[in-house]
Amino acid sequence: MRNIILIGGKLQGFEASYLAKKAGLRVVLIDKKERPLIKNVADEFHCFDVTKEPEKLIELSRSAVAVLPVNENLGTINFLRTISNKLACPMLFDFDAYHISMDKKRSKEYFRSIDIPMPLDNPTSPPYFVKPPCESSSIGTAIIYDDSGLEGLDPSMLIEEYVEGDVVSLEVIGDGERFEVVKETKVHIDGTYDCHMVTPLGNYPEFREITYKLAKHLNLRGIMDVEAIDSPRGLKVLEIDARFPSQTPTIVYHSSGVNLIELLLQAFVSGVRENDGVPEKNHCTYEHLLFRDGDLVPVGEHVLSQGVDYHEFHASEGLEIFECNGERKVFTMVSWAPDKEGSDANRQRGFGILREYLGIRQGA
Repeated sequence: MRNIILIGGKLQGFEASYLAKKAGLRVVLIDKKERPLIKNVADEFHCFDVTKEPEKLIELSRSAVAVLPVNENLGTINFLRTISNKLACPMLFDFDAYHISMDKKRSKEYFRSIDIPMPLDNPTSPPYFVKPPCESSSIGTAIIYDDSGLEGLDPSMLIEEYVEGDVVSLEVIGDGERFEVVKETKVHIDGTYDCHMVTPLGNYPEFREITYKLAKHLNLRGIMDVEAIDSPRGLKVLEIDARFPSQTPTIVYHSSGVNLIELLLQAFVSGVRENDGVPEKNHCTYEHLLFRDGDLVPVGEHVLSQGVDYHEFHASEGLEIFECNGERKVFTMVSWAPDKEGSDANRQRGFGILREYLGIRQGA
């Protein structure tokens, strides 16, 4: 069986491991922690710091088809760039694109340079949307509804107009010359601006054109995620992330059959094929559920990162459930079927399985 090496054992690693196994790959995990979150889903685990013992990574690469960094430690990412040409297999990562995407201020300068629509900077009146320049996901973000809320704000924080609308996401994979835009998804967010659910979207030509343009002007060789607000005033791009994402790839896979790990590997081996859209084959839902006060409630992804073990709990036709153990018990449930009625039925079946497991009375 072919090996893929993942460097990083948190949520991005879980997503990559999940899709790698769907693609028939054997997952070799490297993490400097003795018990990373996803240790139990890897086929092979090596505990060491690649920045201190790069020769171990180089040796492991001799029996792998690819190395995929799935962490956001800048020191580690920068070091991997210096040794990537010493590996015996490709490293599925675009370091130049990541340099731009990791810094939201740099990203916004790039957006302006190619006329990408985005929220207005430093608006003169509230509400404001504030976010740190270099954190991923919802970390540090907030909506401020009056000027007093800006007092004492860290001067490094970005201040944008708050744009209402659905949060939408789209991945693109490039080989440096051609760029394959994949499947649109809707990101459902909670009160802390964290994602608790993902569902597929239909073909969205304008969003696809913007995503293609962003990848083309970067000469992207790797994967990039584009997140935007679908507002009454049109699409407004929030950010790009040139690294393997979490959450949305699973919905892409179950809604369309497209495996982003397979596409990413293909980009570095034989190149990608451009397309005009990806058909939706299944209705599906991806969601996080927290067991709290005797019931299951929606919860954002950040709670999973506080866990100590994330593994498969249940798998059957049209339904997969993953359990994250820690101070709080969290489940990720994925349900799908060719029609909405079947998808909803599988979702309710999942709730039934969890309620029975947790001893929750029906109707509670």
